[in-house]
Amino acid sequence: MGKRYPALSPELVAFLTEQKLFFVATAAAEGRINLSPKGLDTFRVLSPARVVWLNLTGSGNETASHLREDGRITILFCAFDDPPRIVRLFGRGRAVHPRDSEWDDLSRLFPSFPGARQLIDVSISLVTTSCGFGIPYFRYDRERPTLREWAEAKGEEGIRRYWREKNARTLDGKETGIEPLPPPIDQWPV
Repeated sequence: MGKRYPALSPELVAFLTEQKLFFVATAAAEGRINLSPKGLDTFRVLSPARVVWLNLTGSGNETASHLREDGRITILFCAFDDPPRIVRLFGRGRAVHPRDSEWDDLSRLFPSFPGARQLIDVSISLVTTSCGFGIPYFRYDRERPTLREWAEAKGEEGIRRYWREKNARTLDGKETGIEPLPPPIDQWPV
């Protein structure tokens, strides 16, 4: 049977920190709903009602844009071994960028990752648990080195160029806030 909690208990924190994979869902008022898998050592519990994760450069940046517009977010963890369990964190989130004053303090909580583009800071309003009986067993083998190698090969300027080309707007054309974008050409001074 599912249960509801106003915040994370020590038992739930222990469960979350043992997981190697979590999923993030966000939506704007209009447009597509985004659901993204997250891995590596990128999740931290700051308090029973606050979590943060390091958002690495990827093919899109829907989460950041949705949070700018609406703020709603759900994070899902599920056990792929025993005991079976699903934990959902419901709340409101915001993106913290390297240009923001909070970046230095929060980013110190994580190992250094090339291509780190944002921290997602989430205030939890509800935690739910459910059985997870339908989740199959999977065995964790190891982290993939591909994302780190890709970002290292691109270098800092290559990553920034990638952000401008691939991460500045969502699939629905909304700004993500990854970097200040130049004004549209029709707004350039003459």
